[in-house]
Amino acid sequence: MTSRTKNYYSQVMNTIGYKAVAILATYIAMPMMIHYLGSEKYGIWSTLLTVVTWVVFFDLGIGNGLRNKVAESLANKNRVTAREFIATGYSLIGIISIFSWLTLMVSSAFIPWQGVFNTTVIEETTLRLCMQITGSFIIFNFWIGLVQALLGATQNTSMSALGQSLINILVILLLYMSREIYEASLLLMAVIYGSSIVISNGLLNLWFFRKNRDLVPYYLIKKGRINAILALGSNFFIIQLAGLVIFTTDKMLITQLIGPASVTQFDIVFKLMSVAILVHTIVSSPLWSAYTEAMTVGDKSWIRDMLVKQLQFFMLIAIGIAVLVATARPLISLWIGDDISISTAVIVSLGTYAVVVTWNNVFAMIVNGIGKIKVQLYAALIGMLINIPLSIVFVKYFDLGISGIVYGSVLSLLIGSISIPLQVYFNRKEWLGI
Repeated sequence: MTSRTKNYYSQVMNTIGYKAVAILATYIAMPMMIHYLGSEKYGIWSTLLTVVTWVVFFDLGIGNGLRNKVAESLANKNRVTAREFIATGYSLIGIISIFSWLTLMVSSAFIPWQGVFNTTVIEETTLRLCMQITGSFIIFNFWIGLVQALLGATQNTSMSALGQSLINILVILLLYMSREIYEASLLLMAVIYGSSIVISNGLLNLWFFRKNRDLVPYYLIKKGRINAILALGSNFFIIQLAGLVIFTTDKMLITQLIGPASVTQFDIVFKLMSVAILVHTIVSSPLWSAYTEAMTVGDKSWIRDMLVKQLQFFMLIAIGIAVLVATARPLISLWIGDDISISTAVIVSLGTYAVVVTWNNVFAMIVNGIGKIKVQLYAALIGMLINIPLSIVFVKYFDLGISGIVYGSVLSLLIGSISIPLQVYFNRKEWLGI
């Protein structure tokens, strides 16, 4: 067994433990937040958080470009080059963060937030302040969160899972303590969530750079490194932008087309189905930079063998999703209670969504790691263009409700579900050695 394979299995096993804690904490936190805020306010908070976190998609692909370039440099045992890429990446993201924060502070004063969230339950000034507080935390985390790319590049993805566990645990602890002292408030939720993510990623930065002192960034932007990061990163950015539309607009569409209270039903079922996606992510995410290293050193047989194992694992995940769909109602009743009505159509649609997402991830890890992402880019662009129109048509003309919005995302993802596996097949000799 190669050292790469040993590290891969080690990362998977460690991630399983950390993710188990993160998932458990998520399922404890969600009913706490629903009971704390109430169904409609929770729906507003969930949608607000989605809107604010859109900022992480606007890094011009620097994070993913940096991940590949650092992984390539380390595979070639060139740590000086890796440090230059890291310093350039942190400097660029720092500049973008400053401009993003200034834009948020100025623009938030002119946006009718009650109209955005389709509610009058919360005052306009409260919504605006909540956006500013949450946005400030998210934007700061946007900068320090670049450590996630470095953890991926060095094949330490389990530490990202540890960070997520810490975030969820902090949210629970802070929410539990504050609800005994303060009244339910979106502003308090913003402070609790924002401080949790900043503390977690701050600790990850300390851990990573204490372990890799020779990679500590200094303020430096080298033109050659910018071009190298952005040449690949710009394509990743377009894919991220498409992902922003396909993956994160569902809650906003539900809010506008159906109502914010319906976001809660969507979020409950989504959280349940996301267990399968999270399990698959545990196994697949360490492969991105492992594929980069394997291709850099010419180990095509390793890529081929790992792809076969990933396809076998996908079949198990698909079976698991079918079981989740069949048992969703009693599980949700046990978890949340019977106060919120859950539609069978929503359960089936989100189960279908989970299958498509996990199938796409099997092949996305290969093309992302190798850096051959043109096909993925075009598929993502087409999916982005058709996603929202399809969702609106399904809701307004076919009366499919929440499930119609989900199926709009599913159909948008199917373009990549077909084209990216075909790309891998037609390049099998160059990439897989067969």
